[in-house]
Amino acid sequence: MKTQQIIISKAVAVLVAVTCFFQLQAQPITVTDVVGREVTIPKPAKRVILGEGRQLITLSLLVEDPTAIIAGWTGDFARSGGLLFEEYRSRFPALDKLPLIGTSGKETVSTEQIIALKPDLAIFGAGSHGPDAKSADVIRALEAAGIPIVFIDFRLHPFKNTVPSMEVLGKVLGKEKRAADFIAFYNRRINHIRSTLAKQPTLKRPKVYMEMIRGAVPPGSPGKGNLGEFIEFVGGNNIGTVLPGEVGTLNMEYVISEQPDVYIATGIAKPGEEGLVIGQDIYTYQTQQSLAALAARPVVSPLNAIKQGRVYGMWHLFYDSPLNIAAVEAIAKWTHPELFGKLQPHGVLKEINDRFLAVPLKGVYFAELEK
Repeated sequence: MKTQQIIISKAVAVLVAVTCFFQLQAQPITVTDVVGREVTIPKPAKRVILGEGRQLITLSLLVEDPTAIIAGWTGDFARSGGLLFEEYRSRFPALDKLPLIGTSGKETVSTEQIIALKPDLAIFGAGSHGPDAKSADVIRALEAAGIPIVFIDFRLHPFKNTVPSMEVLGKVLGKEKRAADFIAFYNRRINHIRSTLAKQPTLKRPKVYMEMIRGAVPPGSPGKGNLGEFIEFVGGNNIGTVLPGEVGTLNMEYVISEQPDVYIATGIAKPGEEGLVIGQDIYTYQTQQSLAALAARPVVSPLNAIKQGRVYGMWHLFYDSPLNIAAVEAIAKWTHPELFGKLQPHGVLKEINDRFLAVPLKGVYFAELEK
């Protein structure tokens, strides 16, 4: 009799636990996104729209197979992802079958296609190459169709919005624990830099010029947002703060007159393409050759940073990704080697690979021009 009572008690306990689990799962999820909109969904989203295809990388920090939850996306990652996109295609063959809602650019996105796909949720950037917080017509149409939208941001103001964006994604995807683990990792790295700088109240701030190089298109630079926020955070003086927006193009006469102390190029080029050759499955010599060619251009060769050999390169897509923490460490190391010379940005990526990413990053993602 006693044994039977024990078995019954255990069975009841299991039943209660299972019931509680499903009750929790059935609770509506309410979040406040990065533009201040309160959004409620009935349960974790299983079919999402990605307003920027490159946010596949962000999803892969939280979901083992991000393609399994994508109902539709834009085609920009195929154009900007280089060999990393090919790696994702190899790992997840379903990628080629994902419906496109547009190619690259707000004007290419079809609201009708989004509605036809019947997603649980649309994930848009606050400011992005796809629909964003200013896309009033798209927002109205999707809300009228009963499709909730959350806005995240790694591009406009990543210093402020990276952590809140990951919190939002963790909740709406039912991956709060994994998001919390990433955020703890992220904050630990950020706080190390913050506490080190707090001990240097009279720190000199070197001038930093960043060229965001996208093939034959004129290079852009971060302004009062984007990676410019991280340049300022690590104790640098971003000469792009004169720009009116988060990203823009600087006049080279102004750049030369400023005589920056540090030059950083970003790029996404594959071997044989114009720009900085860097990223997935790229070899060191390929990055070094392209970085040397960039530094030799007459338009930048007069800069003190070039003459003094403070020439660096990094992967372009750090500018729109929670992987930006690795870029922060690189910028800190290059701007203040006396304080942060021991930081290892590739080591940061290794930890992210080991703990979070569904498709590990392998190749060259940071470079210092060899003398």
